[in-house]
Amino acid sequence: MCGRYSLFTPREELEERFDATFGTSPEPRYNCAPGQRLPVVTNDDPGAFRSLKWGLVPPWADDRKVGGNLINARAETVREKLSFREAFERRRCLVPADGFYEWVQTEGGKQPYRVAFEDDRPFAMAGLWERRKPPQTQTGLGDFAGGGAADAEAETLETFTVVTAEPNELVSDLHGRMSVILAPDEEETWLHGDGDDAAALLDTYPDDEMRAYPVSTRVNSPANDDSSVVEPVER
Repeated sequence: MCGRYSLFTPREELEERFDATFGTSPEPRYNCAPGQRLPVVTNDDPGAFRSLKWGLVPPWADDRKVGGNLINARAETVREKLSFREAFERRRCLVPADGFYEWVQTEGGKQPYRVAFEDDRPFAMAGLWERRKPPQTQTGLGDFAGGGAADAEAETLETFTVVTAEPNELVSDLHGRMSVILAPDEEETWLHGDGDDAAALLDTYPDDEMRAYPVSTRVNSPANDDSSVVEPVER
């Protein structure tokens, strides 16, 4: 799975790399986690970075909490699973990142590793996105809303998930899955190609230019979102 990643590449470099603009200057993110709003590039608005919540919530879902279980979609079944198949056909996105984290069980506990390109260049993970409109409220129940969770339910919610595939040789030492990384010349097809062409891109990215190194267990908590979590540590 892909359950944590980083995106601290400067704004100007991201805008040039993805040919898209930010509405407001983004903060560097060293510890992106599920449930957070993060920048993605969607197929219906490829010229802009949009802030979507990580954890896909299908339009038909009764409870928004289902998104916590849908942070990843398996490439092998993404066209079949009810939660993902419509999004795969109609709503694909690019999830910018410059590294991701995996954990390895050791005698001393789980050791986190950061996986990135050797030059830390940004890349696009294949993603799907959804828009869940507010459920219809029944007449006469409005007085019971009272704010809080009810107010949240009354908002249109846009969410995304990261597609995963079999790991390359580097990542296989850390985990049994990895995010689908798209080559730059594949990104247009992922966003706008037909289903068969998009499905053909869901393969394992080679590890020729990638590295993996141990980082501090501070990354275990999403509250620790600073540059120290990407720095190498002793094993």
